[in-house]
Amino acid sequence: MRQRTIRRAAQAGITVETRARFGFTAAPESTDDPRMRRITEAVDPATTTALLAAYQAGADEQQLRAILAAGLGQAYFRDHGHRAQGLDVAINAIDYIDLDLT
Repeated sequence: MRQRTIRRAAQAGITVETRARFGFTAAPESTDDPRMRRITEAVDPATTTALLAAYQAGADEQQLRAILAAGLGQAYFRDHGHRAQGLDVAINAIDYIDLDLT
């Protein structure tokens, strides 16, 4: 990736469009069954920076999925800290993924 694009992505964040199987570790009396979901969500610059740094350092797919799951967990599932406190998100499988500058 070109350095200018990387800096821009790290500052602004990226939009992730994916269809993936998300698994959850949730509070008692809530479902934690993995399920396929189609999500389009902007992730914060901190997640973008971590994702790009890991990619450039040669992280494997499992490590990249964990970073992305944490970012989507915060942005989409926990609504930036407004709900679902204590919910941990994992990406178990990815059908497709598209990343775009926000």
